[in-house]
Amino acid sequence: MGNRPAELRALLESVAKQDGDPIEVVVVGNGSPLPPLAVPGLTVRTVELSENVGIPAGRNVGIEAFGPAGRDVDVLLFLDDDGLLPGQDTAELCRRAFAADPKLGIISFRIADPDTGVTQRRHVPRLRASDPMRSSRVTTFLGGANAARTRVFAEVGGLPDDFFYAHEETDLAWRALDAGWLIDYRSDMVLHHPTTAPSRHAVYHRMVARNRVWLARRNLPAPLVPVYLGVWLLLTLARRPSMPALRAWLGGFKEGWTTPCGPRRPMKWRTVWRLTRLGRPPVI
Repeated sequence: MGNRPAELRALLESVAKQDGDPIEVVVVGNGSPLPPLAVPGLTVRTVELSENVGIPAGRNVGIEAFGPAGRDVDVLLFLDDDGLLPGQDTAELCRRAFAADPKLGIISFRIADPDTGVTQRRHVPRLRASDPMRSSRVTTFLGGANAARTRVFAEVGGLPDDFFYAHEETDLAWRALDAGWLIDYRSDMVLHHPTTAPSRHAVYHRMVARNRVWLARRNLPAPLVPVYLGVWLLLTLARRPSMPALRAWLGGFKEGWTTPCGPRRPMKWRTVWRLTRLGRPPVI
């Protein structure tokens, strides 16, 4: 976003220190000019967009910078600009993981606060999130701290541009799982990132609700759409949000039903069963 130049430089320096072959880097300025990014030992390409096109569309631009669907490379790392790789072996761990399992499509890193070491519960991409140190197979991933095999993008497409913010990772994850790919959460691959609240974004409540509806309409078998969205409506009410937040959420929920959601490709019922066996049936 262009407002964290010191943090971005620190992140790039942590990438330059990674063991193994040098990492090719593309930095996307999403509607903002980029500062000078000369980092010893690192070749950095930049793409400056004239407007903020949102998180998924911005990341898709980064993917395409490595050729159609990123085909010029085997694996892409996505790292938030205010993150930092504290270990020098993260890239090598990724290389080994993908080499060991040809069906592994995406790896979700563990996000930890750099001062406290705490991993927020929302950053563990599974329902049983009390132990962030337990690695496991999962059904979604964290957008700003992950590695993805580019063959996944070639097969199922990129992130959904129109989502702008929220749930774009789950949309891609469900399509990848439906195509037979696997997703792992790895506690030993760490990105340091300050503890934050997602509601800091002004569009949070509206986007979360709208995109939740779009996610269901695009990806779920028809009988599960009302079940999934009914559960989330009840959960939202049970959390007793403030009236302004609830109004924004209900407005987004309505918008999700009344606006185009993009192409509908409902997952197979065997994928529904697979998600269920992984501990997250697509009704919650």
